[in-house]
Amino acid sequence: MEKNVSVSSFGPGGLDLTSAFFKPILNSDPPIPSNRCTKISIVGVGNVGMAIAQTILTQDLADEIALVDAMPDKLRGEMLDLQHAAAFLPRTKFTASVDYDVTAGSDLCIVTAGARQNPGESRLNLLQRNVAIFRHIIPPLAKLSPNSILLIVSNPVDVLTYVAWKLSGFPVNRVLGSGTNLDSSRFRFLIADHLDVNAQDVQAFIVGEHGDSSVALWSSISVGGIPVLSFLEKQQIAYEKQHLEDIHQTVVGSAYEVIKLKGYTSWAIGYSVANLARTILRDQRKIHPVTVLARGFYGVEGGDVFLSLPALLGRDGVVSVANVHMTDEEAEKLQKSAKTILEMQSQLGL
Repeated sequence: MEKNVSVSSFGPGGLDLTSAFFKPILNSDPPIPSNRCTKISIVGVGNVGMAIAQTILTQDLADEIALVDAMPDKLRGEMLDLQHAAAFLPRTKFTASVDYDVTAGSDLCIVTAGARQNPGESRLNLLQRNVAIFRHIIPPLAKLSPNSILLIVSNPVDVLTYVAWKLSGFPVNRVLGSGTNLDSSRFRFLIADHLDVNAQDVQAFIVGEHGDSSVALWSSISVGGIPVLSFLEKQQIAYEKQHLEDIHQTVVGSAYEVIKLKGYTSWAIGYSVANLARTILRDQRKIHPVTVLARGFYGVEGGDVFLSLPALLGRDGVVSVANVHMTDEEAEKLQKSAKTILEMQSQLGL
């Protein structure tokens, strides 16, 4: 499917309006070829993919956005809908196609496509169907944009990030998943809501699986630079561990609640992924809890398992993993979460 092309001529005679509207500067050189434009490709134009595209667009993070999907009519409709808002947005070139050639030369490839779970379907069967889909997605992305960074959003994100790494042949720093970046935002919101402060003043991480076995790092939480738990202990303010666990379980159940109420999640993950895109493409060197190769960190061993850890991100993808303090209990829960993911990975035969 071809992109709508903005033309400068009208009618069969091809009246050139560009030369009528604009006069070149005398003795000027022709434009110098430049590769400074930033290109982002998004595979999958469902609710999540389009929320990401819309957020990236409004935040002016890309000079070009390429959309890919298997449904040509919906794909073209989404592209046109965004193009029609051009007068209100930063100038961004849009391309859209069912053919992956449109993604060539991308700086960042974001994958949101995947199969939905059927009633009564096992998690393993769903995962195997998504692996089959990824076999058609990842190799062409890697071939057409060999220097890009792959950002996986499709669920289960931890295992599918591992699959993308295997299928792409990319170095491990250039393959990551959205992981618990959004979970941590939900966590920070709940803590901020309890204390009536801005969520940006709360430093808190959810790590491990993006799912039921995730781990809340209560021991390292701070608000405005104040370590929360040690402050409570010094002030002899009593708190119950069950109350902390209830907050974590609210985080775990947040997506399920949104899906139950509106049918899907979209806006929060859109902002989360755009936040990651900004950090990566603008080399912000910020720490995000994202899905990375975790082997060798915090006692995680046993194989090439991908799960969320606080990682320093930059233009080359994952720069390093932050040495965040964990209690023995938290580290043990993280290692247990890793085993849960490894069990799923081991059944894929990759």
